[in-house]
Amino acid sequence: MDCDVATIGVLVYDGVQSLDVTGPMDVFAVANARAGGRAPVYAPCTIGRDARPVRTEGHVTIVPDTTLVDAPPLDTLVIPGGAGSRVVNGDVALLDWIRTCAAGARRVVSVCTGLYILAATGLVDGRRVTTHWAHAADVQARHPQLRVEADHLFLHDGRFHTSGGLTAGLDLALSLVEDDHGAAVALAVARELVMYMKRPGNQAQFSAPLDAQTRGSGRLRTLVDWLVDHLDEDLGVERLAERMAMSPRHFSRLFADTFDSTPARYVERLRLERACVLLTSGTLAIDRIAATIGFASADAFRRAFRTRYGASPNDYRERFGH
Repeated sequence: MDCDVATIGVLVYDGVQSLDVTGPMDVFAVANARAGGRAPVYAPCTIGRDARPVRTEGHVTIVPDTTLVDAPPLDTLVIPGGAGSRVVNGDVALLDWIRTCAAGARRVVSVCTGLYILAATGLVDGRRVTTHWAHAADVQARHPQLRVEADHLFLHDGRFHTSGGLTAGLDLALSLVEDDHGAAVALAVARELVMYMKRPGNQAQFSAPLDAQTRGSGRLRTLVDWLVDHLDEDLGVERLAERMAMSPRHFSRLFADTFDSTPARYVERLRLERACVLLTSGTLAIDRIAATIGFASADAFRRAFRTRYGASPNDYRERFGH
């Protein structure tokens, strides 16, 4: 860092999502207390198009700290999402200000559907970006020059950082703190905010169990709950079909229709997601993790893990672990 104070400017506008604003600001504020006096000290501020209070999507009123005209030079510009993002993304003066601000900023961040605004500036043309899963296809259709990857919590491409929906903005802010201060400080911030875990950006926006709760119903949903508690056992199609009192063929067809996946691939996803938690939250040896989650060997586990996450289990632990 070239300076001791990193000013974080968070854009606010009518219809902004309040958590997209307050979540990252709280991460930076807690980081100040946990960084032990190390630079940079974060100075978050809200920036309105003018001095008038804005009304968030959740009917919370925010009085901006400053305006586009009076905003100080920024280290980091944060563009939060919300229903209003599909309105202000047509504001020519705002888009011009973002372009000018971005030219001098170290990094530019969009949270959730804040990507609608960032994309309208043209600054991320040709870059890899992500946004809330429900809006990814629409953003891609409006801005075909983008490389929208909706299966990520957050992404960075050069100076530009983008995140998925709502709480993914917290994960992205933590990753920025980690870039500045290291993993120990980022983990301390996550603990202070009582976050379940510090999630890496290449995790999917939906975990497999949450996906099951969303898509599944009745017996299939309860089956996934059972799978989570029995990952170290034989989970072949025959056993699962027997548990569901179905023929293997009928079970496989129903499972694929419900989850857009074969049972084997879904079980592997569950096992690898559990591996991510074990790798980042403890020191269990790789072969023990492989056995705990039901892989026949450590080598088979390593191959599957690298195929899904693009890194070895050891590399993943070093990057995202304690």
